[in-house]
Amino acid sequence: MSTQAVPSAILLCAISTALGCSSQPTAPSPVDSIQALGSASAAAPAAGSQGTAVSPSRFGGRTPGVVYVTSQGLHYDTFVVKDPLPMEGRFQLLTDGQTEFGPGQPGYLGGRWWVDVNENGVQDPEDHYFLCPLLPPGRSTP
Repeated sequence: MSTQAVPSAILLCAISTALGCSSQPTAPSPVDSIQALGSASAAAPAAGSQGTAVSPSRFGGRTPGVVYVTSQGLHYDTFVVKDPLPMEGRFQLLTDGQTEFGPGQPGYLGGRWWVDVNENGVQDPEDHYFLCPLLPPGRSTP
């Protein structure tokens, strides 16, 4: 399996597990649940949307996803770079594909995400830590 295929396989496994068990959080939101990248609707931005059309080549061989930044009201493309990460350093909370801070804001930690798997509000070894940077520009539509 190639180095690029490993993160894709991990993301696909995580998404499949999350969809199969409603108690598991999903992160990031899979693009195919929003629209297929190769579809005509994905080839051109929606009227009034910000940003540019999403190109499949933007992600190389990686599986893309989308994260919604609540404080900006924008959706950002992303992909898994490393999963899992060790529980070392600072992480930003990601819940159901949403987070509070994005690129350009002091609270954005470069895509170092923490999913509170055990839902206790505390970062601990039972939680999920991974790296998925948000790719500008953000857009108002998923």
